[in-house]
Amino acid sequence: MDDKTYQLRSLTIDRTQMPASRRGWGMSLAIGLVAVVVLAVGAALWFFPLGKVAGDREIAAQPAPAPQPKAPAAAPARPGRLVASGYVIARRKATVAAEVTGKVAELLVEEGMQVQAGQVLARLDAVLVEKDLSLAQSRAEAALAAIDATAADLRDAERILARTQSLSQKNFASEADLTKAEARSAVLRAQLRQMQAQAATAQLDAQRAAAVLEKHQIRAPFSGIVIERSAQPGEMISPMSAGGFTRTGICTIVDMDSIEIEVDVNEAHIGRLHAGSLVEAVLDAYPDWTIAGAVIAIVPTANREKATVKVRIGLQKKDPRILPDMAVKVTFIEDATAVN
Repeated sequence: MDDKTYQLRSLTIDRTQMPASRRGWGMSLAIGLVAVVVLAVGAALWFFPLGKVAGDREIAAQPAPAPQPKAPAAAPARPGRLVASGYVIARRKATVAAEVTGKVAELLVEEGMQVQAGQVLARLDAVLVEKDLSLAQSRAEAALAAIDATAADLRDAERILARTQSLSQKNFASEADLTKAEARSAVLRAQLRQMQAQAATAQLDAQRAAAVLEKHQIRAPFSGIVIERSAQPGEMISPMSAGGFTRTGICTIVDMDSIEIEVDVNEAHIGRLHAGSLVEAVLDAYPDWTIAGAVIAIVPTANREKATVKVRIGLQKKDPRILPDMAVKVTFIEDATAVN
């Protein structure tokens, strides 16, 4: 047994006795083989990812989907509605002023007050005008009295003339008496016509003084609401600007029944509108409130600078919340006509 053991050990290669150069070459070869294997595995993973390969296999395993029928072609999109901006306006709005110059004696209106056509809004100081009227009326009455006196003299002269003519035919009156009676009758007749003309003039003067006195009461030209009071009692007003502290107006009245909307529409889109087209208006003050309306008219002129055309829009229902000069946005409903 010992001999066999010895013989086996003698067959074992003793690496410790190998040269250093040979041992280094073997180690380099092993490292090189490991590097080649690592590079090969990395290249395979780069070009053929496991997920892609598995996915391709899974997709290949699924049956091909059946062809789906083609969806019907969608209808062409309808162009958007036309939108324009504008303002609320009043077709009847007037600054009421006096037709004569005078001092405001009494002001009878306040802002927000409802007035009726012909209602007195203010009174001017009319003391002198009242005296002028009384004087004119007195002159007219004097002229009428003079007419009555002259008419009485004329009737008497005509009776004398008739009697003189009768006596002249019987030769009881001279030709001179007849001529004198005829002349007096003619003079009185002319004086009567003159006095009638003077009386008519005096009456016209009295009527004029009365009209001037009436103009010292400033009245409302139409029914509406007072939105501004411009004058105060004691101020001087005049129908024309005279400088200084003279005002030209008493107050401003708006007829709320004449409220409508005016917007500027680009001239490139004006062909899409016509009188009667329905609209939806929204006030900037009430963005959640839609107001129905319709186009009244398209003003036949264009603004050269802005390339727009003005469009008037009427409201189907008036509301006290709609005030002049409010900003508004209008959406035009095409292919629709207002129904009266």
